Amino acid sequence: MKIALLGYGKMGKIIEKIALDRKHEIVLKIGSSNPHDLTAENLQQADVAIEFSTPSTVLGNIETCFKAGIPVVVGTTGWHHEMAQIKEQCEYGKNSLLYGTNFSVGVNIFFHVNKILAKLMNDYPYYDVQVEEIHHTQKLDSPSGTAITIAEGIINNLTSKAGWVNILTGDNTAEDANVASDQLLIESHRIDSVPGTHTVIYDSEVDTIEFKHTAHNRNGFALGAVLAAEWLQDKKGFFSVEDMFDFNK
Repeated sequence: MKIALLGYGKMGKIIEKIALDRKHEIVLKIGSSNPHDLTAENLQQADVAIEFSTPSTVLGNIETCFKAGIPVVVGTTGWHHEMAQIKEQCEYGKNSLLYGTNFSVGVNIFFHVNKILAKLMNDYPYYDVQVEEIHHTQKLDSPSGTAITIAEGIINNLTSKAGWVNILTGDNTAEDANVASDQLLIESHRIDSVPGTHTVIYDSEVDTIEFKHTAHNRNGFALGAVLAAEWLQDKKGFFSVEDMFDFNK
């Protein structure tokens, strides 16, 4: 399989190594030094694109993939307010896109169990719940896309929560933030050299239940992205990582 890498930072380089180990070929690498090389013509050298760039460039990159008719796996977060529009473009143009806030196998197992746990906790309303996420200081968006997916899994399955609110610790407005009882707090921390830690905390007067995923490095995310590119081959439509990790079958 011939792959175009859109975003050639730390994650892009790890994806490259894993793709090569799996006998794929990298035919195009787009980073901050050569954005002008991202053209529909250049993309057509590839069978699929893997997009891990920035929130400010991801939408343009997706649209260029659509123009080229190239399937694209999108791991960049911070653009999901535009998802309905991108889905419409994808389906109208008979293109192929698979997005995910996190492609790690372990995290997607975490997502699935998180929903089951939230349903179970409906029977125990004296527990309140919040989400905590910790990432490296270079992460540009807050909360993390993974934390949002975790929060949505709780909100969709726990009747006491209707929405989420984010507090970034260290931010000047954090101390003044008010969290209503029907809002799920996502508390974000930015610490050097932390690939990603996510914790769901159910707390009561008598005890605390913690459900936690800790990434040791970025390799799991990168492997999942390559697996997604392999899965997307010969498919048309707009997919999420949940379609690839189908735990309900």
